[in-house]
Amino acid sequence: MEKFGRSQSVKRVEDVRFLTGHGRYVDDVAPAGALRAFVFRAPVAHGRITALDVSEARAAPGVQAVLTVDDLEAAGLNINMFAATITNRDGSPGAAPKRPLLAKDKLRFVGEPVAFVVAETLDQARDAAELIDLAYDDLPAKMHLTAGGPSVHDDVLDNRAFDWGMGDEAATDAAFRAAAKTVRLEVGDNRIIVSSLEPRGCFAEWDGDRVHVSLGGQGVWEQKTFIARALGLEAEQVRVTTPDVGGGFGMKGFPYPEYALAAHAARVTGRPVRWMSDRTEAMLTDNAGRDLTSTAELAFDETNKITAYRVHTRCNMGAYNSHYGQFIQSQLFSKVLMGVYDVQTTWLHVEGIYTNTTYVDAYRGAGRPEAIYVLERLIDRAARELGVDPVELRRRNFIKADQFPYDTSTGETYDVGDFDKVLDRALREADFSGFAARKQSDATRGLLRGVGLCYYIESILGDPSEGAKVAFNEDGTVTIYVGTQSTGQGHETVFASFLADQTGIPAEKITVVQGDSDLIAQGGGTGGSRSVTVQNNATLATVAQMTEAFTDFLADEMGVPASEIAFDDERFRAEGSNLTPTMLEVAEMARDKGRNDLLVHEGRATLEARSFPNGCHVSEVVVDPDTGVVRVDRYTVVDDFGNLINPMLAEGQVHGGVVQGLGQALTEHVVFDGDGQLLTASFMDYALPRAGDVPNISFTSEPVPSTANIMGMKGCGEAGTVGALAAVANAVQDALWDRGVRQADMPFTPHKVWELLNGEPIAAE
Repeated sequence: MEKFGRSQSVKRVEDVRFLTGHGRYVDDVAPAGALRAFVFRAPVAHGRITALDVSEARAAPGVQAVLTVDDLEAAGLNINMFAATITNRDGSPGAAPKRPLLAKDKLRFVGEPVAFVVAETLDQARDAAELIDLAYDDLPAKMHLTAGGPSVHDDVLDNRAFDWGMGDEAATDAAFRAAAKTVRLEVGDNRIIVSSLEPRGCFAEWDGDRVHVSLGGQGVWEQKTFIARALGLEAEQVRVTTPDVGGGFGMKGFPYPEYALAAHAARVTGRPVRWMSDRTEAMLTDNAGRDLTSTAELAFDETNKITAYRVHTRCNMGAYNSHYGQFIQSQLFSKVLMGVYDVQTTWLHVEGIYTNTTYVDAYRGAGRPEAIYVLERLIDRAARELGVDPVELRRRNFIKADQFPYDTSTGETYDVGDFDKVLDRALREADFSGFAARKQSDATRGLLRGVGLCYYIESILGDPSEGAKVAFNEDGTVTIYVGTQSTGQGHETVFASFLADQTGIPAEKITVVQGDSDLIAQGGGTGGSRSVTVQNNATLATVAQMTEAFTDFLADEMGVPASEIAFDDERFRAEGSNLTPTMLEVAEMARDKGRNDLLVHEGRATLEARSFPNGCHVSEVVVDPDTGVVRVDRYTVVDDFGNLINPMLAEGQVHGGVVQGLGQALTEHVVFDGDGQLLTASFMDYALPRAGDVPNISFTSEPVPSTANIMGMKGCGEAGTVGALAAVANAVQDALWDRGVRQADMPFTPHKVWELLNGEPIAAE
């Protein structure tokens, strides 16, 4: 096999079991004979509970337990879930209303868990739930994304979760007053449902002293802390494991009530308990994504150089703070506020608003797609109002290659970049110069063609530290223990192959172990495009430690000083010795000498700084004005991910991310009625993109190696989504502009587009 670390594509080894039906997901590995759990959920979005009678349900056939919030409190559980809060503009903390594991006193969104029913079979649990008598007084639902209205939480004024700002408001206002020209645009970013292939699920076992919870997630350590805290257990009394996972996208990165409820139910009943969400239940209760509205403004001087940028965002928190919900559209949004443009005068003002809907948290990109979407939509609008070419407006305002490292107005340091080079490559790959001819050809057939550009940058996030442990086994194989968690990205291939490249150990002899808090004491999990960069950095630290230890051992075996022994990624060598052992051979020599201390090596590493993937997306769409149908005809991506470890996997990540962006832009949209009932609670009503909605996606790498890590990597997991939203939206707006449409917002469904084309044209501002 070619050197993996030299950017060779290696096929995913895990796909063999996934594609042949041998994947082992949480519902596949639940203990035989486990009790089945069903969650009785709130039927209305807002109501004050007046009575909850579960006596008939407890007496129903097969029922082993029915848990209410009163039962949890009586058992001494910590019923309130943790959620981080940010600091308001005035220095006060963001609102922190209690979010109970099961509804207490009030119902705050349709689907909120009210009772946890455990029975011998799922049908028995469902039947018992039908016998629960829940009485409540209806309350008006808070559904609008503005402060005020019916109080979701009695102790939160005006339903405002937080009021946060970053930047220099006074300087920004002054720059706008002095500007030669200003451009303003209000941009909506529609709510989506994550819709992972595998819904959430878990099972729990109690052995009398310890609880084991297995769940489909993005890391076991936060879940372990949550379960221990909820059940009042010591950390060593909790084991959390994660088997194969069918998609996470941020949504599975956080604790949910069902995990603690299953654990407590196992303790109460003395038997394993399993719970698995169905699709509608997932749509009602999984963390939603996006759902914000931003008013953004750019100030320009006489030469069309941007002098200032300000944004006011209102974001929907749902009924409660989710785990990191307050941070997504505030601090994470701010990481890339000004994108790739050289502007130092900025102001970001964000208000979080509670509504009687499902809570909102991270979805692929987590704040960075939202920020880039606002900025790149506004850049396109500015080009139209200024009468300049949108490509040249971007180019004029780019941070130039000789300005790096570049300190942004919001405190980030972009290490490297060459945005002009990437843009030039994207225009060539997209045949941008041929667009006019394609547009004219479509016009002869009564079709509208538009082109959209987005130049994005994102910041990899998450814990910058990670550990790796390598163990040499008696059978000649090697195990590497990692602190991240695959949810389908191909980590088993990446981590085994990278270790193989650095050590010469055949990849087929390496097994990757992840997702077990007993075997791996600490880890950062998966999220924020951190996994390969941070985990492989830890692997390098472990290999360095292992090489040093083996070198010291070999000094006696080879009869030369340790300083004369070198390792060339395949064998140890020294002048004057005929021995050239491999890593595996040295491990066997150490085992024969009783040096078991040399058979396990563990290292830890911390990235000194973030990396900043960036790139250019070019989308061309064709709109049928008779039907409103939008078809993405051409899609081109040129990315700067720094050095690629496995180009094929990177391209796969980009394709997947782009498709999720296309889904939000074209078809996906969460709809509630005025009473808070979810109208898009099945795939009959919530439109995921299908194969026919997706064009061939051209992907090209134009790397500028990062200086933020020894491998020169920049991360790629979320980049496709970060760039796709604005590229498609700008293309649709371009197609509709000549027909008088001045405001086109996602999702571009046929009905919406037809109405835009056949309604009164929206006057330009």
